[in-house]
Amino acid sequence: MTAFLPFPEGTTRAVFIKREKRFRVLVEFPGGERFWVHTNNSGAMLGLLRPGRKVLLSPARRPGRTLPWTLEAMETDGGWCCVNTLAPNRMLAVAWEAGALPELAGATAMKREAKTGESRLDARFEGDGGEVWVEAKNCTLQVAGEALFPDAMSARGRKHLEELMRLKRETGARVATFYLVSIPGACCLAPAWPVDAEYAEAFERALDAGVEAWPYRAEVDEAGVRLAERLPVAGR
Repeated sequence: MTAFLPFPEGTTRAVFIKREKRFRVLVEFPGGERFWVHTNNSGAMLGLLRPGRKVLLSPARRPGRTLPWTLEAMETDGGWCCVNTLAPNRMLAVAWEAGALPELAGATAMKREAKTGESRLDARFEGDGGEVWVEAKNCTLQVAGEALFPDAMSARGRKHLEELMRLKRETGARVATFYLVSIPGACCLAPAWPVDAEYAEAFERALDAGVEAWPYRAEVDEAGVRLAERLPVAGR
């Protein structure tokens, strides 16, 4: 089975000029008009923010929004990289519905934004095999063939790992992090020690504590994002 997440209708090309204040990106449309567009990606997007590179933009769903376009993907060496941070959560649901995730075989229901303790995780799956709690992450950094996460300091990401470990320890439920690796050329996933050593240390502790890591390569083109093969975790 395959899973495909299409970009919204009306998605179009532009050219990246610069980024400002984390959530604003200046682009140039064919014909020379320049517009500020929204990005929901608060990460550093290391290696992607190169002036002159092509970008894919989707029209805002809400009429009258101050920034009428949303950044979906950026051109990079070897293809496109999806930078919309909502894509991993959406792909998790689409892939489960398509039967494309063997890790969720037997799951019959999905609860989004599932509350646990003082946190919310992206999904809780239920079925004959019990609960599976999953947090979804977007991986857009690649160095020497390794997909690295995160690409900026991520206290929130570390908190999610701690919550997954707590759930595993206190309830025995299956817990996992789903990494959508949308940067071309990656052959495995590794924690980004040079970027956020605290997250990387928590990642290693989480794996040792029974938290599963599901890194999946994504194939991105101008139509959308398609789930490809699962990647190994470096050193595991």
